[in-house]
Amino acid sequence: MKHQRLETTESISKRMANVSLKGGKAETDLAKALWREGIRYRKNYRKIPGSPDIAITKYKVAVFVDGEFWHGENWEERKTKLKSNREYWIEKIEENIARDKRNDELLKEMGWTPIHFWEREIKKDLDRCVHKVVDIVQIRFSETIDI
Repeated sequence: MKHQRLETTESISKRMANVSLKGGKAETDLAKALWREGIRYRKNYRKIPGSPDIAITKYKVAVFVDGEFWHGENWEERKTKLKSNREYWIEKIEENIARDKRNDELLKEMGWTPIHFWEREIKKDLDRCVHKVVDIVQIRFSETIDI
């Protein structure tokens, strides 16, 4: 019979601290695909709210690649399933959701278009995600011509 490894709060905290927040596979795949489409961008652009994973500065398009857990995908259902350190995670994820909304509003006020993709969404259908960004860039481009 195998013994199940029990983790302490300290070991979980240590493991979570090592989670990479930038440059994940989905983010890298999307960035490379956009580059192949001729779209130039800045990564983790800190000059605007939220430091978007991909910022297409010429057209003011901010692209975020959100982890499903960290950014609360299907949150109302998911939070009922949390077992360990429940209060901490609920507060943490709900703060992330609220911050994402605040940053999107600030970006819009600055004339930027924020786009969010779930990591899983990019892994499942990269082409659709690329086309969505390309479509928005084309709309923003046509807006600059109309001036």
